[in-house]
Amino acid sequence: MKDYEMVIGSPDAKALTILARSFAGKRLLRSEIPLPESLFQKLVDDHLFVPFPSIKKHLFSHQCQRCYNRKRSYFGEMPCARCKERHVYCRSCIAMGRIGLCEPLYEWAGPEPEWPLREGLLTWQGRLTDLQLEAAEKAVLAVNTEQTELLLWAVCGAGKTEMLYPCVASALENGKRVCLASPRADVIRELLPRFKEAFAAADIEALYGGSPDKQAKSQLILATTHQLLRFHKAFDVLIIDEVDAFPYHGDPLLPLAAIRARKDFCTVLYLTATPRPEHKKRIQRKNLPHHFIPCRFHGHPLPVPKNILCASLKKHIHKSLLPPRLFIWIEQRCHDRQLLLFVPTIQLAEQMKTVLAPILLEKNLIGSFSEFAVVHSKDPDREEKVQAFRCKDIQFLICTTILERGVTFPSVDVVVLDAGHEVFDEAALVQIAGRAGRSPNDPDGHVLFFHDGRTEAMNGAIQLIKAMNKRAGFLP
Repeated sequence: MKDYEMVIGSPDAKALTILARSFAGKRLLRSEIPLPESLFQKLVDDHLFVPFPSIKKHLFSHQCQRCYNRKRSYFGEMPCARCKERHVYCRSCIAMGRIGLCEPLYEWAGPEPEWPLREGLLTWQGRLTDLQLEAAEKAVLAVNTEQTELLLWAVCGAGKTEMLYPCVASALENGKRVCLASPRADVIRELLPRFKEAFAAADIEALYGGSPDKQAKSQLILATTHQLLRFHKAFDVLIIDEVDAFPYHGDPLLPLAAIRARKDFCTVLYLTATPRPEHKKRIQRKNLPHHFIPCRFHGHPLPVPKNILCASLKKHIHKSLLPPRLFIWIEQRCHDRQLLLFVPTIQLAEQMKTVLAPILLEKNLIGSFSEFAVVHSKDPDREEKVQAFRCKDIQFLICTTILERGVTFPSVDVVVLDAGHEVFDEAALVQIAGRAGRSPNDPDGHVLFFHDGRTEAMNGAIQLIKAMNKRAGFLP
């Protein structure tokens, strides 16, 4: 707040720089602008903040100007404390703060923020493989020439994050603003310490539901794709990680938010290990430049999943139990690795929490109850549990698809229970299989699909993994 007080009176260049970095490129409610009312009104009077309707009225409908929602079912009415009338509000983006018909959004209309030109921002001491370096050079060229789009298609475990470091460094050193967005909050939480270590001298903020960072005034922003709804023509470089993942894939509002968040001359980098059909079609039509990396950074092949048929699978799932064949495999497996067990629903995960742990303890498959845990999207302690698993305090973790991508564990075996369930589509199964064998010290983790009947998704995932290994030269 003290930084903003110098603006009262006659704003000087330093004050305007502070304001521009804090508010340029955003669409904000008044409650999201942490300025005293007198200062805020002065900036409005000086046309440095410009209000505009938060919800536009059409003939038979409304449209939210933050999330673009036009579905009537996602609008509601409630009494307004400000004007004592009933007003329409948008329920589609209410998690980001209620936006109502009578409350405007504000845009910064002052000078654009200027970021210092600096050298040597990349403090990462690692080395890229030849394949990673080739991809990194493509990304740097795209950013430096303001190429509109580039898709980096790299198999799970190829080291996509490390490939990004050179292009992010080049953009920051040349005064550009960068955002790396991912559909999953867990991915952003994992990326933040890695980027802070790689760019020790840079200001970095992470934005996700419940994040401690709120201001988004740094040159480098890590954010969930939902957080892009707050921005408007903000970024010179926009990187969308896991572009094929839910909810970015399947929610038409989020790609629109990404379009709005980028500046007129912006480079967009897409990252994926499992491009969707629409991306493949654009590649085939040669209207989406891309670069393909078929090999993991450690030079070992992707683990190929093994299908295991269990005719009585549904009966055991109904009792929240594991099939006998899975118990036998768990007893015989190498216990130097942790075990990641994917289940299709939160309900099943919760039911297994109470039923399975005593059985595992009785069979000496875990040393104590603390080595067993269940995690899913509605778990308030999921961040702590994932970190405990990463630190090997937890040995047996049951999870839903929230951990299918974007997280790295050095030495795990992976089991998918009821792999034929509709929630496990081809892309999800490929990503889940990609959690195993990621460490050069243990590149051969097991991946098992337990099912009661093969699906096209299961067959397609295995075929795709074999095809990637063949392209990398591992299979005849």
